[in-house]
Amino acid sequence: MLLDLEQVSLRFAGNTVLDKVDFGVEAGTLASLIGPNGAGKTSLFNSITGFYRPQEGKITFDDQPILRKKPHKVTQAGVARTFQNVRLFREMSVLENVQAGMHCRTRAGAFSAVLRTPGQRAEETHIAEVAHECMQFVGVDEYADRLATNLAYGYQRLVEIARALATQPKLILLDEPAAGLNSSEKASLIELIRRIRDERGVAVLLIEHDMGLVMQVSEHIHVLDYGRIIAKGTAETIKNDPKVIEAYLGQEDEEMAL
Repeated sequence: MLLDLEQVSLRFAGNTVLDKVDFGVEAGTLASLIGPNGAGKTSLFNSITGFYRPQEGKITFDDQPILRKKPHKVTQAGVARTFQNVRLFREMSVLENVQAGMHCRTRAGAFSAVLRTPGQRAEETHIAEVAHECMQFVGVDEYADRLATNLAYGYQRLVEIARALATQPKLILLDEPAAGLNSSEKASLIELIRRIRDERGVAVLLIEHDMGLVMQVSEHIHVLDYGRIIAKGTAETIKNDPKVIEAYLGQEDEEMAL
């Protein structure tokens, strides 16, 4: 198992957000985490990536414990993420935003930067090459010199994915990547998600409310409700599970009717 959570519990001010969650993602797979609003999905992402620290349980990635690691250390370990609300550096170009993803892989320090040593210049060249390759992969290379926040919303999402890929991850967490996209953009996103796994060998875990997208791309689905995993399995298994139907009933039942 590439990512493994065992009995993870997270509480805020006495309120249980995650309750003894057992969860895992295998290497090279496409997986989804779904559930009604307020189920704890983003809190689970934040716990994996070091933004939250659960009070109980274990989280291991690539057989190494990451529960107490800071976010940048989790990224160095090979876990990248995007956010529910796009987070780009407002005064930076598309290229600069994507290059920022390489920060966790750089070695040259301030001293080398001041002196412009050969090693530092070679590293700068490598960073630019990786950034351009990631931008080309997601389809935003032609906008390299434009301010990222001036792009249309769908392209901003792609820039964020390119930046995540620039960290050279083994697993990428996508938090509602289809939010705000039209049907054509969603179709392109589905293709991109598959290519991330098939062409780059990166496992993908997504939170998504668009059940059509989830059912199309996911090999494994976990369903979270009130901080507990209530079901897991293939798309076919999940859409026919009575507990899942009950959890969504009255809220997203129309979306679940595929």
